[in-house]
Amino acid sequence: MTQSITGHTGLLCLLGSPVAHSISPAMHNEACDALGLDYAYLAFDVPEVDMPKAVEALKLFKARGWNITMPGKNIMCTLADNLSPASEITGACNTIVNEDGVLTAYTTDGIGFMKAVEECGVNIIGKNMTLLGAGGAATAILVQAALDGVKEIDVFNIRDDFFGRLEEIAEKLNERTNCTVRVHDYFDPEVLRKAIANSAILVNGTSVGMAPNTDRSIIQDTSLFRPDLFVFDVIYNPKETKLLKDAKAAGCKTSNGMYMLLYQGAASFKLWTGHDMPVDLIKEKYFSA
Repeated sequence: MTQSITGHTGLLCLLGSPVAHSISPAMHNEACDALGLDYAYLAFDVPEVDMPKAVEALKLFKARGWNITMPGKNIMCTLADNLSPASEITGACNTIVNEDGVLTAYTTDGIGFMKAVEECGVNIIGKNMTLLGAGGAATAILVQAALDGVKEIDVFNIRDDFFGRLEEIAEKLNERTNCTVRVHDYFDPEVLRKAIANSAILVNGTSVGMAPNTDRSIIQDTSLFRPDLFVFDVIYNPKETKLLKDAKAAGCKTSNGMYMLLYQGAASFKLWTGHDMPVDLIKEKYFSA
């Protein structure tokens, strides 16, 4: 930070565990410096069990707001007074805005995804999506895409602990939006093939292919790729996963999750400060190749 901290400096922060690796403090402090905003953004390693105590402390300190990473995204919704539509549907949040002790929970991960897709010059509104996964990132993408006007979404996941929650979220979206959401068991290759064939975008919302397991891909059959399919992987370490390499070799346009990270942060920043994050500056300093 180049700005001096004063007695008026507002507190912004990140809660979760672990958090030491996070780029969020650098991003937000750089943005505040660039705009001359008197805030400081810090990272606090807080396990889930201590989230209620941390929230009470932040309210006492009159913190303007905070981000939440794992494992606190679900419990934070229970500690908030109000929930955004996306947070209410998912039961999770990554952003809290504090208005004089009244806490409103938002999830900006899906907003970041939609903006990142737009940044790539791809329009998926009114079109079909195939989404792989049902964890936090995947469900945030699912909900925001449905709210924003994606026409149909086929979601595939193994029958793990997330599957029942995924079915509940899909039911809510089918009731409350104009999007048709279908949930499938991942181990049904013909259904997956048909869904991808009818989609404008394929999204990997799982951790398959993330470092150090960079030799893995969620899609084994590369014949599922075609040149007019946009392939998005939420993973950004490595910057080009095996999935993206295989898709690019088949002529697909591709993107990783780096700009999703940037734009979810920008959405949180706007909620707290009312100002647009200077994303070009942040890209150049922290997201360049």
